[in-house]
Amino acid sequence: MIRFLSIALSALFVFLFVVSVPVSAFASIRSLSSGSTGSDVVTLQNELIAQGYLAAGSNSGYFGAQTLAAVKKFQCAQNIICSDATTTGYGIAGAKTQAALASNTVVPSTTTGGVLTGSSLTSKATGAFELSGWIPDWRAASGTADVAPHLGQFTSVMPFGFSVTSQGTISDAGNIADDPWPAFIAAAKAKKVRVVPTLEWGSGAQTQAVLSDATKRIALENAIVKLVTDNNFDGIDIDFEAKQSQTRDYFSTFLKGLYRRMGNKLVYCAVEARMPLLDRYSPDATVPPDATDYANDYTQLNKYCDRVEIMAYDQGTIDIRLDAARSAPYAPVADPGWVSDLVTLAAQNISKNKLILGVPTYGYEYQVTPTNGSYQYKTLWAFNPPYATKIAAQLGITPHRTSADELGFTYDPNVLAAIAPTSGDSTQTQQQTATSSVVQNQGSQLSSNQPFNYVTWSDAQAIAGKVALAHQLGLRGVAVFSLGGAEDQGIWSVLK
Repeated sequence: MIRFLSIALSALFVFLFVVSVPVSAFASIRSLSSGSTGSDVVTLQNELIAQGYLAAGSNSGYFGAQTLAAVKKFQCAQNIICSDATTTGYGIAGAKTQAALASNTVVPSTTTGGVLTGSSLTSKATGAFELSGWIPDWRAASGTADVAPHLGQFTSVMPFGFSVTSQGTISDAGNIADDPWPAFIAAAKAKKVRVVPTLEWGSGAQTQAVLSDATKRIALENAIVKLVTDNNFDGIDIDFEAKQSQTRDYFSTFLKGLYRRMGNKLVYCAVEARMPLLDRYSPDATVPPDATDYANDYTQLNKYCDRVEIMAYDQGTIDIRLDAARSAPYAPVADPGWVSDLVTLAAQNISKNKLILGVPTYGYEYQVTPTNGSYQYKTLWAFNPPYATKIAAQLGITPHRTSADELGFTYDPNVLAAIAPTSGDSTQTQQQTATSSVVQNQGSQLSSNQPFNYVTWSDAQAIAGKVALAHQLGLRGVAVFSLGGAEDQGIWSVLK
């Protein structure tokens, strides 16, 4: 998870970033063509893969050159249309093409090594669609005040504040007994909203040391049960991140013991997103032998977690295939095509009745340097939307939709420094570890070869798209990270 702390910021000028994803990208039935994204594109690609027209692992949710070639090949084979001379239809997956694909689709094969191969998925969730949200302790006052008027929309709320120490004991850094938590928790219970606080742990080495020690592991399980029981919580949200692969079986054993001890209390499990190998490595790359040494056993999560929250955010430049398919600048918080892949992979082992899609409310800023056809993205920091909208207002910029259905724009930081040297809102951002990556994008939306800053964030429309995607994929619900009061307030009309 991301903690929003203060930073200092310098500067700006503007190169407008203009790419748009129409609202229809999330319609249940539509014609699909080059540039389309969404879960229906994943479905199209899965059918093409199953019938041998598209390479395994190519179901990114983005209709690119490979999908176009596969659609044309299928249309020719089925005598639907087979001529470049025809100006309409060839290479477009309209109603006739999609119907033909659906009628011909074979039973998909299983997958190995985390590669999507069109394998069978668990059935769609049954019951009411659930809305959950994480409320950060570092913005407890504004977060609880923000959520309180909308409690009726929620199934669960997850206050932050509890963490595990290096010795495996529980620390209440968020002071759950102090204001504003007691009144908020009482209000949630009055509306029959579950209160499932998050228990954080971010040290892989410490997690391994404690969970591999049976005495400490059992003591932690008992301490969690006591915490939930003493405070009359409805369950616990386990958020153990940065685990080592060697911890996988110990973590599964911990979840098994906790699940059995919790009785009728719920066990939520928040886990980092797992990507298909073909998203992580280029086709000519040598995949390392430990590439599938995962820290989470999805099969065991399915057994011992009542809800599995896939943290489908912080994408950046990690998806090799989408990086190559999109135009620069491209380093999103969460592209819908990427999200579809993550969920599809998880749904091969985890019941959709338990799968919850994590939805971000924040953004990232990057320093981007064009270099001989490549683009170097250096992560600067995460931010809440007011940070970006303030900069845009100071420079007279109108942010535009990005190819990942987020809001974004580019600017020259030197110009911002001259106009508003203290423009940054220090309460809204968090300094990130200096990281950078060089990627090959499809092309550029910009004509300049000079370095620039790029901001992209998840606004209400992007969030609405993720909610629609969760519905279309048949998931149990969504969980919003985070609700601290600085998110786009338009979300309250789309969280349903």
